[in-house]
Amino acid sequence: MLEDKTLSQKRGIIYILGFLFTLSHAIPTYINSSFLASFLPEGLVGIVYTASSIVALAAFIEMPRFLRRFGNLKLALLLLSLCLLSLIGLVSGLGVMIAISAFILNFVAIALINFCVDIFLESFSPDSKTGSIRGAYLSMGAVAWLVSPVLASFILQEIHFSYVYMASALMLLPVISLMLFQLRDFKDPQYSRTPFWKSIVDISGDKDIKSILFAQVLLQFFYAWMVIYAPLYLHQYVGFEWDTIGFILSFMLIPFLFESWWGKLADAHGEKKLLSLGFIIMGVATIATAFVTNGNPFVWAGILFVTRIGASIAETMIEAYFFKKVDASKSHLIGFSRMARPFAYVLGPVVATLLFTVADMKTLFIVLGFVMLYGLRYSLAIRDTPPSRLSA
Repeated sequence: MLEDKTLSQKRGIIYILGFLFTLSHAIPTYINSSFLASFLPEGLVGIVYTASSIVALAAFIEMPRFLRRFGNLKLALLLLSLCLLSLIGLVSGLGVMIAISAFILNFVAIALINFCVDIFLESFSPDSKTGSIRGAYLSMGAVAWLVSPVLASFILQEIHFSYVYMASALMLLPVISLMLFQLRDFKDPQYSRTPFWKSIVDISGDKDIKSILFAQVLLQFFYAWMVIYAPLYLHQYVGFEWDTIGFILSFMLIPFLFESWWGKLADAHGEKKLLSLGFIIMGVATIATAFVTNGNPFVWAGILFVTRIGASIAETMIEAYFFKKVDASKSHLIGFSRMARPFAYVLGPVVATLLFTVADMKTLFIVLGFVMLYGLRYSLAIRDTPPSRLSA
């Protein structure tokens, strides 16, 4: 086993790598739906997300086999190359089908790369510090999410969507370099050979893992609806310009900077109560957004800020709890956790499309708020992990 100092150094590399990769895919995230809407009817935007997610789900099922065949480092580098290729496709402007295909490939590659980064980080993380380590990693990603809407809106003031994707592609180059030169000595654990359907049986028989995975699905459902529909709502219905939306979205993400602190609280006191608090805050604040009629951007920034206080707490508790229960060798279970995001992007647009037939977009926020309150069913079902006296 690596010495503590070496582990700390490796985690530092993963933090930097994670920040750069998150910045790369965060820059275009909040303009993706508007990019697709520039050549597709608004109602079909969600369908593209759904198709992307179905492909990602299928890929996740095969990830343990890919890990055993290639190893985590080679697989991550291959996926980063595909991600770079997809961004070149989005920049090229060679037609609708190329753009949609590139978008799907980009969506899938990002999801799978995050899976590989999870393997790296978990391999360098002792259980006693999992909350602090995961919180610190999430906080680094939060910095990237914080600055990305401002960067995207600044680019969009002057130039076309394609330049946003070009900026995203350039950010991948240092990520590839870090993996090649700083993680080339990574030793893969013995990855589980548990078949997919056997994994479902195992999860069903473990109340804690099952509950935290359902909580993860609900959180990703929240993110999916917010990423797809909140920018559209702010731009097309409230009437904000992109520079104003960039400010709102950046301010909204400030609570994620405190995930390292939430992680330390998880290590010291357990995750159950804080996870429940996160779902309550998310639910109440999201419902409240449907009743905001003020066109003041500071009001919108404030109410969305509160929703992310709840989301940041819930995200940190879910990550800390899950990775205290699961180590890097259990790639099939990590895969299930990361399947939550594409699954949410399948379920979210389908549910939203059905709701649009009988309700307006404001109703989406009311429904989403009650879905978050339903998360209490799962947060209250888990058994707390024992507190640790060790500092991060």
